[in-house]
Amino acid sequence: MKSPANKMSGSYHILEKPSSKLETAYFNMNPFTIEYDSDKTDEQLIRDIQHGDRQALEELLLKHQPYIYNIAWKMVRDPQDAADLTQEAMIKITVSLSKFKFKSTFRTWAYRIVVNHFLDASKKRNEIAINSFDDMGSALHNTPDIELSPLEQEEKQEYIREMNLMCMSGMLLCLTREQRLVYIIGEMFGANHTIGSELLGLSKDNFRAKLKKSRKDIHHFMNNQCGLVNKSNPCRCHKKVTFALNNKHIDAKHLLHNRAEYASFKEQIRTDADNMIDWVDEKYAELYQGMTFKKDFDKKIFIREIMDDALVRNKLHLN
Repeated sequence: MKSPANKMSGSYHILEKPSSKLETAYFNMNPFTIEYDSDKTDEQLIRDIQHGDRQALEELLLKHQPYIYNIAWKMVRDPQDAADLTQEAMIKITVSLSKFKFKSTFRTWAYRIVVNHFLDASKKRNEIAINSFDDMGSALHNTPDIELSPLEQEEKQEYIREMNLMCMSGMLLCLTREQRLVYIIGEMFGANHTIGSELLGLSKDNFRAKLKKSRKDIHHFMNNQCGLVNKSNPCRCHKKVTFALNNKHIDAKHLLHNRAEYASFKEQIRTDADNMIDWVDEKYAELYQGMTFKKDFDKKIFIREIMDDALVRNKLHLN
């Protein structure tokens, strides 16, 4: 297995090794790297599933659910819409497992189903509300700036971080759906161009070009708007947070993004070396790889709804 690497301005350095068995499991199971593993391979699990093994199906779904969900969450920004998209895509995968012929990897086959479903699904409310960088710029411009003292900034750090994550999620919505998928898979999950092109059904050159365009579009907006990337910009999360709290854009008791139990994308990925080209700016990409990766939802309930689906039971004849 290759050493984990992180992009750094045309070169790369080795990431620290995961510090726990759980982190190691997530690290090795990332389906967007060249090699990923677990106790049983996807193909072994599918052969068991095709013989009616219910436990094998649960294991396969649990293995891929976090990655599918987090693509969906970053695609549509709303947790419930993301859960619906995830469940719909996973049911499509599950009911088709009996027809899987092992002519390609399960990863390529399954995530093509995910990609196609996410591209074809009806637009969600957040996608309608913000669908261009002009919309995003206007929304930021129309949000009043309210200065906070250094002490107030310290006291409201968790809400300022929530504001930061909300804003970055909004910027993703400014990309087209295809651009978003390319960016999430290629930049945030660190898929190399071979895997990225397979999952999106593109040539390597086309995937590389689309990823470069998505990076440049986000970087251009952030470089002209965001104070985290360019200190000369007036937009600062701490100036917006009071208005967001007062107008319930941020629920102080139920934060959507900045929660201690969440990991980050950077903690879940190993970046493959051929994705280290066309590096536009290290800072903004670090911000996106630092976005939250949700893994604490009740997996058993989520999976059980799929396992108990009548179409799934009929198709797979589960024991």
